[in-house]
Order: sequence, then C-alpha cells, then structure tokens
Amino acid sequence: MTRVDLNADMGESFGPWVMGDDLSLLDIVTSANIACGFHAGDPDVMARTMSAAHARGVGIGAHPGFADLQGFGRQRMKLAPDSLANLVRYQVGAALAMARSVGGTMRHVKLHGAMANMAAEDKAMALTCYLAALSVAPDAIIMVLAGTAQQAAVEELGCRAACEIFADRAYNDDATLVDRSLPGAVIHDAARAAQRMVEMVQARAIITESGKRIPTRIDTICLHGDTPEAVEIARATRGALEAAGISVATFEGAQL
Repeated sequence: MTRVDLNADMGESFGPWVMGDDLSLLDIVTSANIACGFHAGDPDVMARTMSAAHARGVGIGAHPGFADLQGFGRQRMKLAPDSLANLVRYQVGAALAMARSVGGTMRHVKLHGAMANMAAEDKAMALTCYLAALSVAPDAIIMVLAGTAQQAAVEELGCRAACEIFADRAYNDDATLVDRSLPGAVIHDAARAAQRMVEMVQARAIITESGKRIPTRIDTICLHGDTPEAVEIARATRGALEAAGISVATFEGAQL
C-alpha cells in the first residue's frame, strides 16, 4: 500500500499573539515542524506545541528560519556561511532540548520560508544548513523540497531524508514554489488541494502549474499552519488520500 506522511508548520504564535489552530492540526497530521523562536514562536509556545504533539504521537521536527520576526522569515537574507550554520545550530539545539524536556524526541529538521526557498535554489547553501543541523543532531531526518537543490544536497550527504510536496502551494517547472507575491501561488480551496495531492502521490510526481510532471519520491505532504483554511485543507487532504487507498503515517526517513 502507498504510504505518505502529513506535516504542518506550527508553533508560530508569539506571547499573546496567536497564529493558526495548532491543536486541531495535531489531530490530523502525523508530523509537526515547530518554529524555534527566530522567524516565529517563543520558548513557551515551543514547549506547549511539542508537548501536545508528543501526547498525540505526532513526529516532532525543528523548523529553523532567518531571524526575521517582522517578516515571518519570508524576507531573503544573505549571511556568511559560518553565521548561517550557527543560526541553524542554535535553533536545532533549542528544539532538541525542548523536545527532550517534554518527554519527546526531535526527529526531523525542515528549513523555513526564505531560508528554505534559497536552499532549494542553491545546493551549497543547502549543504551548509544541513551539515550544521547534523552537527548538532546527527540522527535527524532532513526534510527537503522534492526535486530541488535541497534534495541534491541530501543525496550528496547520504543522510536520512524525507521528500516533501505542498498541498497549498503552486509549483514552477523547476520544482520550486511559485512566489507568494504572484496570483495563484497559495491554494485556498480545500477540495482542490486534496485532489492534487492524490494525483501527485499516485503519479509519484510533482505536477506544476503548466501541467509538467516531475517524477520524484514523495514521503510527506506539507499543510501550512498559517493559512486561514489550514485545518480544512488538512482534513480534506487526509480524507481524500485515505479514500484513494493511500495510508497516512509518520515517515521513517531513508537515504535517497
């Protein structure tokens, strides 16, 4: 039987300011990418979110991003490789410690926002980020944007990895995501998001906006926690996958 994981970015609230409905998402997804306080989140939010994920048997992951609270980590920044590596190490270390404190384990790492998009275009940058993460958490599974320079980086490293596609984002023909500033980049229709995920998983390929099919391994599907329709999209996607005979379960991670 075909099997796929569902992941969501979460833990993005800050103090009294609330972003997303994490508890509802945690009842649907099988992996959680939890903000580490730089692009979003704070220590209390990290602890609460990881505790809730652990209680539900949802896989806990670190979601490091640029130090960009105002821009939610979506503003591109140019950092020296050593500084970028330390930025990732700092956040992964925090996630490791916080997960352990609530009785859980941080099992994967997924880059956030602009950091992720830049690493999807630049293998050297992806290698810098992943080597930094693995220097702190050598057993971590690296979650990568399927078909991009991120995937090329983990193939070179030979580390455990999980290839990700997006339910709520449109694709360019090079497997990168359509820029959020462009019309149609973010998909808000839950039924459409769900159906395209079934099609991609069954085809074992990313299907771009032009209709191009890019063959790829698909281990996990991302549902962004900050979109207003996040819970609706998550519920519809899981329902459509299971109705199509596709099992939904936490990914195991393997070398590519």
